[in-house]
Amino acid sequence: MNTDRILRTFTDFYVERGHHLITGSTLLPPPSDPVLFTTSGMHPLTPYLEGRPHPQGRRLVNVQRCLRTTDLDEIGDSTHLTVFEMLGSWSLGGYGHSQSLRWGYELLHDGFGIPDGQLYVTVFGGDDQVGPDIESLRTWGELGMPVEQTREDNWWSNGPVGPCGPDSEIFLWTGDTPPQGTPTTDPRWVEVWNHVSMRYRRHEDGSLSPLSQPSIDTGMGLERLVTVLQGHDSVYDTDLFEPWTRLLPPLWDLDGTPSLRLVCDHLRSGIVVIGDGVRPSNTGRGYVLRRLVRRVLTTLWQHDSTRTLSDLPPELVEHTLDHFRLSGGTTPVLKVLLDEERRFGKLLEQGRRILSRPQYQGQLGDEDYHYLHDTHGLPRDLVVGLQGLRR
Repeated sequence: MNTDRILRTFTDFYVERGHHLITGSTLLPPPSDPVLFTTSGMHPLTPYLEGRPHPQGRRLVNVQRCLRTTDLDEIGDSTHLTVFEMLGSWSLGGYGHSQSLRWGYELLHDGFGIPDGQLYVTVFGGDDQVGPDIESLRTWGELGMPVEQTREDNWWSNGPVGPCGPDSEIFLWTGDTPPQGTPTTDPRWVEVWNHVSMRYRRHEDGSLSPLSQPSIDTGMGLERLVTVLQGHDSVYDTDLFEPWTRLLPPLWDLDGTPSLRLVCDHLRSGIVVIGDGVRPSNTGRGYVLRRLVRRVLTTLWQHDSTRTLSDLPPELVEHTLDHFRLSGGTTPVLKVLLDEERRFGKLLEQGRRILSRPQYQGQLGDEDYHYLHDTHGLPRDLVVGLQGLRR
């Protein structure tokens, strides 16, 4: 299956079962939300999961684009992405956890064609406050699925207080040999889908009380699902990144796989952020965008200072905007990228002059970084990048 078919299979499955396909998958939370970017599929639906009636009913399905900066240092491996998409389904008091699990099994088994022997599930085994998730155990047993019980791994919460409850995670075997072990004993079992039964509210004192309206929240990372369904070890080998991995290596001879992946991820993420209306700045969302673009440029210029984003094939911008359902065209996006490249180039020249002074030739400490930022406007990331370019 290509990515478009995987997306249609997921959304059509739930629409056929009475779910309303909700839109508005922007990365930008509403103005009242203190978070810079949407970080999960359930993020925009938090008020409704806490009991507020949703204008489009009790059964919802969505494809939500998300951005996380907590894993920036992991970008370059085979799985982490800055911008990604979550496939989600929700029951706001419309049906129970058992029904959600049965539909999840049906979609994976019949919709995506995954055989029984390649699936494994985990369920909450109970703790000193809540007993084992008997409902999930019974449901999976009726479906003939192998089950492993855990404690910490199968309890979902959105923080120290608020809605929470047991979850059931579905794993897919990705090994070259017949399936072995369990999800907690063999890393070749890869989690693809989490079904959360939000039954409780945790209070400041750690106690739990039942929610007046239990809800179901499921989340499945599109990129991870595409990777395993297409039989790859890396998300960068899927059709999602095919234009990037085809066009960039001949253009820029990047030194090693991690560098190529970082450039692909950060440029792709930057295009999405720009497409959602963000512009580079020194604070907030704009600073996240600025940091992404400048990490790309630092990587490109480490070995060749003549490289420029003006060589970026418009096909890559168009492919990204189309996939994330963003309008506005390639020209405005490229203009933002090139304007930021020019600003960064000027700042680099200023930084080089300052860092050439004798006191900055050795190892820098926190006091040096603070001084360079406060006095000369040189962020720590830039100074580190310049040191890397100098080496």
